[in-house]
Amino acid sequence: MSGKSPKSEIVARALHTTQGQGLDVFAFFIRGADIVRVADISRIGRDENDAVRGFQRPEIRSHVRGIVDYLNQGSVLFPNAIILALSPEVHFAASRGTRPKGDQGIAQSGTLTIPLFEEGKRVAWIVDGQQRSLALAQAENRDIAVPVIGFVSDRLDIQREQFILVNKARPLPTRLINELLPETSGVFLPRELSIRRVPSELCGLLNRDPASPFHQLIKRPSDGATTGKSIITDTAVIAMIRNSINNPLGALATYRVTHQGRDGVDLENMYRLLVTFWSAVKSVFPDAWGKDPRQSRLMHSAGLLAMGVLMDRIYSRANATDDVKVVESELQKVAPACRWTCGTWEGLGVAWNEIQNTPRDIRRLQTALVQAYIGGSEVR
Repeated sequence: MSGKSPKSEIVARALHTTQGQGLDVFAFFIRGADIVRVADISRIGRDENDAVRGFQRPEIRSHVRGIVDYLNQGSVLFPNAIILALSPEVHFAASRGTRPKGDQGIAQSGTLTIPLFEEGKRVAWIVDGQQRSLALAQAENRDIAVPVIGFVSDRLDIQREQFILVNKARPLPTRLINELLPETSGVFLPRELSIRRVPSELCGLLNRDPASPFHQLIKRPSDGATTGKSIITDTAVIAMIRNSINNPLGALATYRVTHQGRDGVDLENMYRLLVTFWSAVKSVFPDAWGKDPRQSRLMHSAGLLAMGVLMDRIYSRANATDDVKVVESELQKVAPACRWTCGTWEGLGVAWNEIQNTPRDIRRLQTALVQAYIGGSEVR
């Protein structure tokens, strides 16, 4: 038992079956107040090695309070199941006797024993139902019978996959899903989520690598309170990368169908191209790089997305995969027309800080940059 001594245990009648690759799954009822005694909440964050840990978003106090108010109304119906990831330390003993006539043999009845440990060392983690579990612990009626579905796995990637899947149709923040996706194995993820893993993984690499021009500049959900250095939303960077991968003529699309890397992409060369291009951008526009988006539209979502389109255009014309100097030379063609921190975009007739993160403004800025690149020195 990993050197832990349980204070006590909860024993529940349960049904057992297996799903996936032989994972044990249990269905049972326990008192609502016991959920937080059985299970820890795995908050998303980063460990000392800057790796993503956990997966749960912060507590939403207003949501919890609303559920508590409902539970305190008296005799209420609460059929919503809590989903737990269970450690192999739980024990199931099957019931003896013959199966009832007509039983399809899908599940086996028995007794599930769940040892109770102190917070942080518990044998279960809440995958779905965090707010409900917190509310149940605060409700006046602590004996509400709550349905629980538990699957046995201490692999964090499987727990994250299930967390994403059960929340996929609910208002789970896109940024939270994006950051968790690279930390999953992808075995059980539907195709649309698997595809989203690559841009998010590249975004994470750009933020963590000291050699990257984006090093520690990107805001991610696991960072918690911002330190002041993170100024770019990960959503913009991920969208820039995704657009280039999905565009048949995009700079990153070249590496989408190789047999290297994973998920049918060459991550190494994609990453190298991104570092090369954006290092050149940082070099050509040093006064606009690393500033708050309110001070520099180059670091604004609109600027990042528009420059991503320019990246695709440059790489379609110049053989500049690994040569920062070649990319710098290409970017110099648009530099005179750019108004990232002051002035007016001549071809657009708008001040630098009037560019907003709207489809219309992004399109206009993309067009202005591409025209400047084609024209050589000015926006036509």
